[in-house]
Amino acid sequence: MKKTLLLMVFVAIGMTANAQEFKPFKVGLGFGYAIPSDGGGGIAIYLEPGYRITDAILLNLRIESAAMAKVVGTQEAKVAASASYTVNGQYYFNNNDFRPFAGLGLGLFANANVEVSGQAGSASAGTVIGFYPRLGFDYKHFNFIFDYNLIPATDEVEVNGSTVELTENIKNSYMSIKIGVSIGGGRN
Repeated sequence: MKKTLLLMVFVAIGMTANAQEFKPFKVGLGFGYAIPSDGGGGIAIYLEPGYRITDAILLNLRIESAAMAKVVGTQEAKVAASASYTVNGQYYFNNNDFRPFAGLGLGLFANANVEVSGQAGSASAGTVIGFYPRLGFDYKHFNFIFDYNLIPATDEVEVNGSTVELTENIKNSYMSIKIGVSIGGGRN
């Protein structure tokens, strides 16, 4: 019985080692366009070190920063920034050079919002847990990623001269469309 179990373990390890067509470690980095849920736009940059569990499943750590701006008229402006530290998984649908994938991510989002209108202003900040579905594809060492970051709203503090009061919630969710490159993770 022990010999049979030991033989099965060695066969499984051998099949796993030979079955992987792609190198296990991969680091993705790139930039893109960020679109807040209430309109506007900005930029996003990301770094994603990852480990390929199998050829079809990749586990990543994502570090992303997004700065978004919205200008209304000549005096009103809203600036939003989000930094995220998340983990995500991706499932690849094939092993060709063009590899579409779908995935989900979950982690911490640190958000800051500033709004200026004439002499008055407001600000909000906070760290919350959010998640994101993602779609994309890899083509050799190039990546295209579409994320929709679902982040809970944070409270806004309004400053008008020397008066400070709590007002409404600020939407923090945003969509990002990114392109990048991968270092490592190619075929063996």
